Amino acid sequence: MTSTDRWAGVFAGKTVLVTGGGSGIGKSIATAFARAGARVVVAGRGREKIETVAREIGGRAVVADVASEHSVKALFDGIAQAEGGLDVLINNAGVTGPVSRAQDMDMAQWDETIAINIRGVLTCIKYAVPMLKERGGGAIVNMSSLMGLRGYPMRAAYTATKFAVIGITEAVAHEVGQDRIRVNALCPGAVNGELMERVIAARVKAENKPAEEIIRVNYTDKAALRRWVEPEEVAEVALFLSSDAAASVTGERIKVDAGRL
Repeated sequence: MTSTDRWAGVFAGKTVLVTGGGSGIGKSIATAFARAGARVVVAGRGREKIETVAREIGGRAVVADVASEHSVKALFDGIAQAEGGLDVLINNAGVTGPVSRAQDMDMAQWDETIAINIRGVLTCIKYAVPMLKERGGGAIVNMSSLMGLRGYPMRAAYTATKFAVIGITEAVAHEVGQDRIRVNALCPGAVNGELMERVIAARVKAENKPAEEIIRVNYTDKAALRRWVEPEEVAEVALFLSSDAAASVTGERIKVDAGRL
């Protein structure tokens, strides 16, 4: 059975918002929900990317910056008007942040990472919850990371934000559980794609080591499966957490990391 067969029609009649949906994990998640029958709103800062994804999947693109509450409010107001409500929020928008030792940290980059990866997550939740209540329940999936479970050198900013996402997930799950809204965190490991390419390039510059060595020593050789995680594999777990198959799963963090040590 293919992934498409497994989820066919499961989200028919549902409206799903995927932030950061223009590339990588977000694009894969948006595509997976569309194939499962959902009406997908693809949000992000890059108009060309999100419009391309929306066109490919038959969804709708909305330019939005999750670091701006005004922009987020406009995003959700637009969903209420155009779609009539919301059933699932995939809080995926995020940045990698500076790849830097703490002593060399660019604090402007630190502030940007905090604004997008933490403030953005909470602001989207703020506006999603009333809409999910109106639907009689729903699901929120917050994108954390393996680095939300343990710290990694050179990634203090990103690690800090992804730890925070775990805390937000656990707190909000207890706030809204009585409203039949489930809130979970997805914790991918090293996912193949553009984001990891940028991280590797920054590490090559910072550590003065070949990319192949950094990948092998720090990523693939540390995984039980000896490989990257693919974006489509993360999307599968997002579908599960948003579906009735996970009806009793909330306040949880789930790793998708190919068994990283």
